[in-house]
Amino acid sequence: MTTSRRLSERKVEKFEKNIKKRGLVAESTTKKGNTYPVGPVLLGFFVFVVIGSSLFQIIRTATSGGMA
Repeated sequence: MTTSRRLSERKVEKFEKNIKKRGLVAESTTKKGNTYPVGPVLLGFFVFVVIGSSLFQIIRTATSGGMA
């Protein structure tokens, strides 16, 4: 089964056009490095909960004589 010459030329033309555009990306589509998916307040709260729970676990284990 062979493809038509017109179809293959159209594919080659589209490929060539994409090759020539390589590296020319609009600034709006490029990623900016200054945005974070999580806000600083939520991140601070998460760190507080993680560190607080680990300290609480250490203190509880130390007061119970090592047997949780």
